[in-house]
Amino acid sequence: MADATNLSGIKVMIIDDSNTIRRSAEIFLTQAGCQVVLAEDGFDALAKIADHQPEVIFCDIMMPRLDGYQTCALIKKNQRFRATPLIMLSSKDGLFDRARGRMVGSDQYLTKPFTKDSLLQAVATFAPPKS
Repeated sequence: MADATNLSGIKVMIIDDSNTIRRSAEIFLTQAGCQVVLAEDGFDALAKIADHQPEVIFCDIMMPRLDGYQTCALIKKNQRFRATPLIMLSSKDGLFDRARGRMVGSDQYLTKPFTKDSLLQAVATFAPPKS
């Protein structure tokens, strides 16, 4: 497992319709040395993912137009991004929500409001090892 204090250069995408969530995640991750790509919904994320090729993706569940489950399923269907770790973000913490996230291919589930530590730990867990 990677060390949460050395995340420099890891490219992380945050998909969330809340500007507050996007900004706080961006601050936490940037302080840890990550490169951060922000997307405000599933369509925005799908438009940016090929250009930026994030190494870890955080995806909110409750979003307009394309929800987190649909977004995750579309990302995981793409051959290029199938192996990219995707962590669901949600204020809902039910068993059903977690199971549904797993069914569409998410790798982990983080409950909002998340802490800086939980966010960085998730990145550290899934980030590809630095050579």
